[in-house]
Amino acid sequence: MRIGDAAAAAGTTPRALRFYEQRGLLPPPRRTATGQREYGPREVARLRVIRDLLSLGLTVEDLRGCADQLHLLEDGLPGRCSSQEGVAGRRLDQLDAEIARLTELRTRLAARVGERSSDPVASP
Repeated sequence: MRIGDAAAAAGTTPRALRFYEQRGLLPPPRRTATGQREYGPREVARLRVIRDLLSLGLTVEDLRGCADQLHLLEDGLPGRCSSQEGVAGRRLDQLDAEIARLTELRTRLAARVGERSSDPVASP
């Protein structure tokens, strides 16, 4: 199938497919005699894995670190490999740190708003 059809089947755009190929997440596809990209079911499955992992908060750079093992997830099996677990673990640590930072920020803002609402000078 051509790039537009493969992109539609994976829920993305042709531009994203070219970007994933440039970043090393998607191997270069077969080409027709006229140079057009041709994709098959394996490539579409890999695209779906990429899209799924990106939707979970991983970045393209995260996925580059384990691009050579993404095929382990293409069949919908819970693939496990050390580099994917390392990437996911690092991303979980980053998310935990960001959640802690935002929780602290929210606590400080709520305290400030609470202080102002009880301050007769600050009330309109």
